[in-house]
Amino acid sequence: MRKLIYQLHLWLGLFVSIPVLAWALSGFLYALPNTVEGNKVDTIDQSRVKIAPVDAIQKAHGLAGKTLPTTALTLLMRDGKPYYQAVGGMGMDSILVDAETGGVLITPEPKLATRFFRQAHFYYFAGSWQITLLIIFSLLACLSAMTGIYLNCVYWFGNKAAAS
Repeated sequence: MRKLIYQLHLWLGLFVSIPVLAWALSGFLYALPNTVEGNKVDTIDQSRVKIAPVDAIQKAHGLAGKTLPTTALTLLMRDGKPYYQAVGGMGMDSILVDAETGGVLITPEPKLATRFFRQAHFYYFAGSWQITLLIIFSLLACLSAMTGIYLNCVYWFGNKAAAS
C-alpha cells in the first residue's frame, strides 16, 4: 500500500508541478511591466484627470451598449495620457476611458509576449474549461500534498515504532 501511495505521490508531483511552474514563472514575469509589456510605468499626473471613476464606468457601459460586469477599474498612464481601464470578468477584453476627455476605446491587442504570459498565468487558453481546469489542478495538488503528509507520517512514526 505504501509503495502505491509513494508512486501516486511521485506522479502527481510531476503532473502538478508543470502547470504550477508555468503559473509561478508567468506571474513573476507578468509582475514586471518592462519585461512583458515592453514599456515603462509612469506616475499618474493627477492634474490631468478630469473624469470621475463612476463616469468612466458609465462611458464603458455606453461603448458596450449594455451594463458590463466590471470587476476592476484602474487608473493608469498609457502613452503619456491618463486612462481608466475597466476590466470585467475572467478573460474579458478591457475598455480604456481617457481620464481627460472621456473618449472610450477597446484596449488594443497586447504584444505577443504579454498574450503568452496572460494565457499561461490565467489559463485563458482553456476557454470555457478555465475554472474547471483550475479546480482539477487544485484538487490534484491537494491530493499530492496529502499523500506526501501520509508518507512523512508513516516514515517518522514507523521509525519510532521500530526503534522502541
